[in-house]
Amino acid sequence: MTQNKEWISWIKLILLAFIVALGVRTFLVTPTVVEGVSMQPTLQDGDRIIINKFSYLISEPKRFDIIVFHANKEQNFIKRIIGLPGEHIHYKDETLYVNGEPINEAFIDDRLDSLQPKSHYTHDFSLEMIPGQNKTIPKGYVLVLGDNRTNSTDSRELGLVSYDQIVGKAIMVYWPFEDLGSIN
Repeated sequence: MTQNKEWISWIKLILLAFIVALGVRTFLVTPTVVEGVSMQPTLQDGDRIIINKFSYLISEPKRFDIIVFHANKEQNFIKRIIGLPGEHIHYKDETLYVNGEPINEAFIDDRLDSLQPKSHYTHDFSLEMIPGQNKTIPKGYVLVLGDNRTNSTDSRELGLVSYDQIVGKAIMVYWPFEDLGSIN
């Protein structure tokens, strides 16, 4: 009789652990793998990262957050938020302008410093030139770009990303182990 109670306790404990783990993975965090080179040098092809699925339920996306979103039914993409609702975005001569004000993108400074004269990293464009041809980013949408601007399929081709498409915010690299840490 005592042995049966012990088995039942173990089964309950294992079921509870499984339910908690499933809940955490479904609602809070989930692992994913970076595929491709569009986020280099920040993230590398094959990096294993953790996505916080909860953060945008309690707060709005912020400029320069790195997000995972549903690009289509089969694929999730990882990109950096550049433009927020209500903003007008344009690039000219490797400078990001938000509502006409220049904004520094420190995460690509090294790339810009290494450019050959007359080469382009982020080709000039404005919000009106991307699919949707908006004058400002509508409520509930963001404009995203890859950090590797010359090799990234992003809002310039896909258009704006709706909040509904966002899976979550990339918060840390857990593999390879030497790159373990938070994502900036």
